[in-house]
Amino acid sequence: MRAYSRRLKLGVSVLLEDSIKLIAGKRVALITNQTGIDASGRRTIDLLATDPLAQRASVKLVRLFSPEHGIKGTEDKTNLGDETDSKTGLVIHSLYQKSTIAPPDSLLRDVDVLVVDLQDIGTRTWTYVGVMLYAMHAGARNGIPVVVLDRPNPITGSRTEGALLDSALANPYEPTATRPGNGFALFPMPLRHGLTMGELARLFQAQLKLATRLTVVPMRNWRRDMWFDDTKLPWIRPSPNLPTLKSALLYPALVPFESSNVSVGRGSLEPFTRFGAPWMRPDTLVYLLEDLSLSGVRFRAERLNISQAGDGKYSGQTIPGIRIEVLDRDLVQPARIGAAILWALARVHRDSLRINNKGFDERIGSSVVRESILAGADPDAVIDRQLPAVLAFEREARKVHLYR
Repeated sequence: MRAYSRRLKLGVSVLLEDSIKLIAGKRVALITNQTGIDASGRRTIDLLATDPLAQRASVKLVRLFSPEHGIKGTEDKTNLGDETDSKTGLVIHSLYQKSTIAPPDSLLRDVDVLVVDLQDIGTRTWTYVGVMLYAMHAGARNGIPVVVLDRPNPITGSRTEGALLDSALANPYEPTATRPGNGFALFPMPLRHGLTMGELARLFQAQLKLATRLTVVPMRNWRRDMWFDDTKLPWIRPSPNLPTLKSALLYPALVPFESSNVSVGRGSLEPFTRFGAPWMRPDTLVYLLEDLSLSGVRFRAERLNISQAGDGKYSGQTIPGIRIEVLDRDLVQPARIGAAILWALARVHRDSLRINNKGFDERIGSSVVRESILAGADPDAVIDRQLPAVLAFEREARKVHLYR
């Protein structure tokens, strides 16, 4: 961890202390979950409902919405029901059914401003970003301003890598009865995008030409080279399967394998830092992966104990697995790790490996990447071919940067 002289202040605190005019005298709808807290651990829900600064400004919290995993971030299933917040008595309306949905227009008719306070994890495949984008669409359609309270990118805002999502797979529009949506395959950006939640909102508004009356309340004293533990904030699991910062760092490497018959460690001690399957030969795979000399990591064979896996893969079993150990996080390139794992699995277990092509491509970014690696192409070379597009994205992304 690096030492930073100035204490970070989150968007929610900046809102209350300096930007309360954005919600003063307004009926507020809030989209949040367990990650919506200030540096002292106070919920954004409570701050907007009862904090003296909010009360003096006549803020009225009238509606609550929660994303995937629910208001407490503990649910690992679809079709989440509504619940009631015990402190405020407000109904918490779930925005996660078969997939992510937008705040319904019927629940916005008495709302003056829509506030979003959710933690991103720096990876393109994150449904909380989908909730935010759908809320921006709903705000534009209903003439309601949207305020995004910014939070850190936990795996830094200084690194961008991995394939851009193919535009043919990207769908930035909220789902309708005739047009399915996809809250984790939204926009052609790299797997590791290097932006904060607020910067993503600014990017979407600019690139999609949204009519949303958007305001991002920025953090104070956040720097792009900060890891989450540099902020001195408590790590709150953004989902049930990301218990540590290490799991968030390696998440983009393993998330494509959600659409395969490979376990990414859901139901194990530390998901998204290990992978396995009953048919795997870990020693052979480790030999191939170590021979690639991937920067910042090493691989170790292990037995993977799976219990109550949210994805249903190998629950109650102990299976052959591989643990990814991080040696130097500043050198880790998750996209290269994921490509290497796919290459190794294809070489050793081509007959056993099963992949849902559409789901895999939506996560890794492109059918070309998947097909090239499965055909035996060097995984490093495949990722290298993405660099011109990544650099072009970075140039555009600098226009929405809020931090140095």
